[in-house]
Amino acid sequence: MTQHHLQGRTEAEVLWFQRRGFLQAAAAWTAAGGFGSAFAQRRSNIVELRGDATLNGLPVTRDTVIQTGDELQTGPGSTLVFVIGSAAFQVRQNTRLQVERGNTLNAVSLLRLVTGAVASVWGKGEPRRIVTPTLTAGIRGTGVYTEVFPEQQMRSYFCNCYGVVDMAAGPDRLVSRSTYHQAFWGEVQPRDGRVLTPAKAINHTDEELEALAALVGQRTAWQESGRKGTKDDGGYSR
Repeated sequence: MTQHHLQGRTEAEVLWFQRRGFLQAAAAWTAAGGFGSAFAQRRSNIVELRGDATLNGLPVTRDTVIQTGDELQTGPGSTLVFVIGSAAFQVRQNTRLQVERGNTLNAVSLLRLVTGAVASVWGKGEPRRIVTPTLTAGIRGTGVYTEVFPEQQMRSYFCNCYGVVDMAAGPDRLVSRSTYHQAFWGEVQPRDGRVLTPAKAINHTDEELEALAALVGQRTAWQESGRKGTKDDGGYSR
């Protein structure tokens, strides 16, 4: 188990992939053919649901189908894991997000995170964006973790766990190329003249990115290369 640092999150939230219920559900999801089979058979694309969540204001059940264009909200102590197309998502408790539609029903063009946190893995394809109150990330095929901190005036955190991401916050722009966790803060007010600042890796683990990647038939960059780097706050130097 890789080391991880928590900031305002609980150990249980980042160890969701270890639960027997999820492991059984993930195995069943894969054995049943994944998203393609679920879509063809009009089955739910939810892999795991614990606690309460709403979809467009209505309660989510294990039979709910989540589509692009939907708005999701999770309650206290809840977690939601689902797949749309070639993208997999794990939504933390007390999170509100919108999944906007791309060129097709099963293509996510934009994930708008209003508050809370989500870990996600995205297959290769057309450029897509993750938007928070203080930053925008243009992504291709990548694994990322995104969190909005309402207690810090909606300050946003973004970790490019692996892949290439076009980062923007206010006037700041950069391209993040990462094979092992390159993280940033989207500041509410400039710090040392910047609103896009380096951050440490917090509130997520290698293993949960690996679990999400497996749901869409992928592997993380460190799984493919067989080696890992160093989690640090060198967002501008690596």
